[in-house]
Amino acid sequence: MANPNNPDLSESNSSELPPIKPKRFSMIRSFVFADFLTLGNGFCGAGSVLSVMQYLVVHENHWLVIAMALLPLAGIFDFADGRVARWRHRSSALGADLDSLADVISFGLAPAALGFAIGLRGALDVAILLYFVGCGISRLARFNATVDALADDSGKVKYFEGTPIPTSVLLVIVLAVLHFQGLLNPTIWLGEWVIGGLVLHPLTLMYALSGSAMISTWKVPKF
Repeated sequence: MANPNNPDLSESNSSELPPIKPKRFSMIRSFVFADFLTLGNGFCGAGSVLSVMQYLVVHENHWLVIAMALLPLAGIFDFADGRVARWRHRSSALGADLDSLADVISFGLAPAALGFAIGLRGALDVAILLYFVGCGISRLARFNATVDALADDSGKVKYFEGTPIPTSVLLVIVLAVLHFQGLLNPTIWLGEWVIGGLVLHPLTLMYALSGSAMISTWKVPKF
């Protein structure tokens, strides 16, 4: 319908205005300092896995030592990112997801790869290592899904359900001690069992215990 005061204008003109395009999400610009610490965690975990792969190719012990050393360093980054975010009162929309993804690599996949590299390669060993990684993934998913319900009125989470996945660094420390004492080569400490024709090294059971503790309903205070 034409505008009687100005025939050149019509009601349809307003509908022909171009739609406002949503602003693009800039990933890098959205990062805060704590996120870079979280990436440091992920880099250490990925570096550990690559070092393990190099060790299996060249059989040089220093690559195994590097793989072990990178995981406690990942734990330091993981501890620091949350502290820095609270200290600076700044967090990003990606922070929680970054943290979980980095933790899966550093404290789930990397310790399992390390166990495989030192000789936990029997069929039952591998099944337990996969179980351990699955527990770690499930533990992080549960925390992300329930963090709001666990938070108090101030928004702080006072306890975890199940042991946090970074506790798997304790497994790495055990392996490091055994390695430097010469108890992993040529035979693995505690030997091996054959169950129904399948090989299991009793040392692998510490992975089963760690994974089960992660998915348990134990209430672990958060410090």
